[in-house]
Order: sequence, then C-alpha cells, then structure tokens
Amino acid sequence: MINKLIKHQRFEMTLLLLLMTLFCFSLSVVRYYVSETKVFFFLNWNLFLAWIPLIITSLAMVFNIKSRILLMLMITVWILFFPNSPYILTDLFHLRIRSRIPVWYDLIVILSYAWTGLICGFISLNDIERMLSAYFKKPVISVIVVFFLFLSSFGVYLGRFLRWNSWDILNNPFGLFNDIVVRFIYPLEYTKTWGVTLLMGIMLNFMYFMVKLFRKENRIVTRTDMI
Repeated sequence: MINKLIKHQRFEMTLLLLLMTLFCFSLSVVRYYVSETKVFFFLNWNLFLAWIPLIITSLAMVFNIKSRILLMLMITVWILFFPNSPYILTDLFHLRIRSRIPVWYDLIVILSYAWTGLICGFISLNDIERMLSAYFKKPVISVIVVFFLFLSSFGVYLGRFLRWNSWDILNNPFGLFNDIVVRFIYPLEYTKTWGVTLLMGIMLNFMYFMVKLFRKENRIVTRTDMI
C-alpha cells in the first residue's frame, strides 16, 4: 500500500512538473510575441538542463540499478548536471526594466522557471537518497546530501560567474580543472567564490530539507486518513 502511495504521488508530481514546464514555455512564447524579442528564450534551455538530473534518477529507479559500480557512475553523471537545477535562481540577475514588457511579468517568468528547475533537482536528490539507503545509514546519507548541495552551489558559481557548463568536463576539462584547483590552493584570493558557495549552499540546504519535511508530513497525514 505504501509503495502504491509513493508511486501515485510521484506520478502526480511528474504531471505537475510537466504542466509547470508547459506554463513556463507559454510565458516565454507570449513574451516573445508581445515584445518581438527572444530575451528570455534561453530559460527554456536552462530548464531542459534542469530536467536532466531528474531524468537520470528516474531511469535509474525504473531499471532498479543494484550494481554499486553502475550506481556510482550514475551519481557521477548526475552530480555534473545537478547544479543546473538551482542555477536558474541566478537568472534573476537578468531582471530589469525593459520597454513593452512590465517588470512584474518578467519576474513571474523567471521565478516560474526557477521554481520548476529547483523542484526537478530536489526530487532527483531525494531519489539519490533512496538509492543510497541500501548502502548507508540515514545520518551518513544526510551528510552526503548536505555535501551535494554545497557542491552544487559551487557548480552554480562556476556556471554563473565563470561561464562553465556541464559539457565542459568533456570540451575543456583542463581549463575547468585549473579554475577549480586554483580556488582551493589560494582560497583567500577568491572570497567571492566561497561566499557564493557557502551562502547559497546554506540556502539550498534549508530549502531542500524544508520541502522534504513538508512531503514527509503530508505522507503521514495521508496514511492516517487511510487508516
């Protein structure tokens, strides 16, 4: 009964995410026809990238990966794309007063994309927790989750301020490696890097565990109603 409930909730959440994605795309299309500019069309690509972590973990759960090697490979690929989910939050930097389109509309556009991408990432992270539960105890998994969220914040910094993306691990691995290593060797020279990573990491941890607690309470209430 519990498994059926979880699957039902997952179906509902996936459907809502798809509808929200359609809503986001509709907002950008309306904006294009009104303003005759493609200013925020890039958000569609960013949202596509934000969906990738969820697609990866969903496939892993469908095929019920048991091999530790395959699981580690999957998590490695997943963590490369996971920062794309919270990254859209930083697209608020593009919010400014423009002619023909009111700023409140652009705010709704960006927040809609950011929320959808963030939830895609959070659900995929919750999937990772479930898969790791077969190998680690809950406290260890919690530490891993916190680490992943701080790591994703570092990834957001690399993407927003240094303009690296997930594909550059293949396109320009040495350049990416150099930008990462130099910040660990000389941390005091890159206070912006660690300021963004630390504060955004804390924020994402609060957001994730709040959402997770809300879902847990919702399940408890649902089970009680069924009894």
